[in-house]
Amino acid sequence: MSVSVALVAQGSSGGSSGGLPTTLIFLLLMVGVFYFLLIRPQQRRSRQAKEMLSELEVGDEIVTIGGIFATIREFDDEGVIIEISPGIEMKILRSAIARRLVLDQDAYEDEDEEEEPEEEKEEEKKEAGDAT
Repeated sequence: MSVSVALVAQGSSGGSSGGLPTTLIFLLLMVGVFYFLLIRPQQRRSRQAKEMLSELEVGDEIVTIGGIFATIREFDDEGVIIEISPGIEMKILRSAIARRLVLDQDAYEDEDEEEEPEEEKEEEKKEAGDAT
């Protein structure tokens, strides 16, 4: 019985010539894939969050990680005092700030452009009504 186990073990190891270099290449490829798909994007997100937190100023409108919309009123050592409603303030950690709200000026310009054609349509209706 022990002879057959030895032969099976010998047969399985003998058939894998060049297994070590192939395994090493596979492991290196897996490490590279994990680095570019998991580690590097996480480092980028972490760096962007630190930059955003360092650029915050009093008066900025923010959203917390809990989904609370607020305005920054003052900074402490590790916290921030925010105003969530007129006269209602709370203190939170800086790390609890998810993002800063930025007013998009282009959005307001687009709304103005959409209103102009409606005004022109009303003027055309008035002119059509005057003509009859």
